[in-house]
Amino acid sequence: MKNPIDLNKVEKILANDPGGMLKALWNLPEQCEEALTIGRGVQVPPDYKAVSNIVITGLGGSAIGGDFLRLYVNDKLGIPVVVNRDYILPKFIDNKTLLFAVSYSGNTEETLSAYSQAREMGAKIIALTNGGKLRAMAEQDGAPVIVVPAGISPRAATGFLLIPTLAVLESLGLIADLTEEMNDLTATLRNLREQLDFSLPIQRNLAKQIAQRFFGKIPVIWAASGNTEVVATRWKGQINENAKAPAYWNVFPELNHNEIVGFEEPVELLEQLEIVILRDKDDHPRVQRRMDISQEIIKDVVSGVTEVWSSGEGRLSKLFSLAYIGDHVSVYLAAMYGIDPTPVKNIDFLKNKLAQG
Repeated sequence: MKNPIDLNKVEKILANDPGGMLKALWNLPEQCEEALTIGRGVQVPPDYKAVSNIVITGLGGSAIGGDFLRLYVNDKLGIPVVVNRDYILPKFIDNKTLLFAVSYSGNTEETLSAYSQAREMGAKIIALTNGGKLRAMAEQDGAPVIVVPAGISPRAATGFLLIPTLAVLESLGLIADLTEEMNDLTATLRNLREQLDFSLPIQRNLAKQIAQRFFGKIPVIWAASGNTEVVATRWKGQINENAKAPAYWNVFPELNHNEIVGFEEPVELLEQLEIVILRDKDDHPRVQRRMDISQEIIKDVVSGVTEVWSSGEGRLSKLFSLAYIGDHVSVYLAAMYGIDPTPVKNIDFLKNKLAQG
């Protein structure tokens, strides 16, 4: 393994980011504000309010917004919310389903397949995309289309891929006014980006510190089911795509019924595990206690354990703040490996092979 890049050398971080991933991260607060305006400008038929379930269908970065939505509305809606990551939709979908078909590019083949099924099943469809086949299909069918700006990686477009869907639910009266929540979110992100900026030295930058701990190790992210679980998924995916490295995740309390036992052998592998536990003061009290005890069990056999706490007051702020830290960690880890975070060559190779039949 080659020697890592020094994260105190700003010019080397920037040299490894020609695609501008750090710039996209810096612009996230403004992206969220723009996304709210876009979402509030969408004209949705009044009958879309009469629904018994909500489905978000998408893959990768285009699906993560659905996970955020699911957790955000968990205590606000009396109807189920399902995130679908497949070519095929669940059988329960019908004319009482509000379905968001989300594909940033508009050409994700799984999402296009699911869209066609949703149309046949009579779902109330809203497409969210920057163009492509999905936009053309939805416009031809007369379905509402949320058009977001192109030009960044889907995984850097979380604001565009989540906030407009929440704005639609707001306009339908399914959730309360988002203004206060959004103000807290953007203020929290603006404060946090100053603390995570690439210009700050390692000793003052939590994301750089965690990236250093992850270098040459296998990151494992733990979170709380029903609260921060989506952020653990996000950290894992960002490390995979940005740093081109493996990472794994699990949730409390489930991991206390299986994974926690697996910290005896092989010792050499366990020493390569670097654990991050995502924490929030609203986690269930028993889950918080489980997190504490679990650290006691593993701390002497793994490479290290780090707690990362949420910030902000609102639900969106807490989720986004944890995700925002992980986003920066993944880019700094990519820099340490001397890797451009933007290209995803293996995904491109896979898509090209699939296109050949």
